[in-house]
Amino acid sequence: MTQPVFDYIAYDDFLAIVRTLSQTVGTGDWKPDFVVGIGRGGLVPAVYMSQILNVPMLSIDQSAKVPGFADELLVKLATMTKAGQRILIIDDINDSGRTIAQVRRLLRAHDTVEDNLRFAVMINNAVSQETVDYAVQTIDRTTDKRWFVFPWEAVATAETLTGQANEVPERLA
Repeated sequence: MTQPVFDYIAYDDFLAIVRTLSQTVGTGDWKPDFVVGIGRGGLVPAVYMSQILNVPMLSIDQSAKVPGFADELLVKLATMTKAGQRILIIDDINDSGRTIAQVRRLLRAHDTVEDNLRFAVMINNAVSQETVDYAVQTIDRTTDKRWFVFPWEAVATAETLTGQANEVPERLA
């Protein structure tokens, strides 16, 4: 098991990032009707962005990896986009792109209107298999192997964080 290099993001830094991300979204031509946090990592940023942008927040859970659990909610989101509502989906980091790819695949399977859908992250991996519409920081995983620990994760043990980091070992080595 590879020992990751932990990069703890301080609360004040998190707050600055989420404010910048909210400002970027809020000053553009495209305005969301809802922000949707992807569980687990996107939930806290989504709550903050919902408050800052003054729009309601919804959530979906991809992190628990319970088959079919988020599918019904994604069908509802796709239906909302077809009704003209704009959905901003938020996650903490676009690292490998697997989570965003899965969410996109499920939404497309239900004929989502992609003009009414955007993705935002705090940190974007430039070499991820997926792209996002909004990001504050960009890293390149081919050279940057830090494991980012967000404030809500800082309560986890080093063993737990190491296990999570090693779930996708190519991010670290």
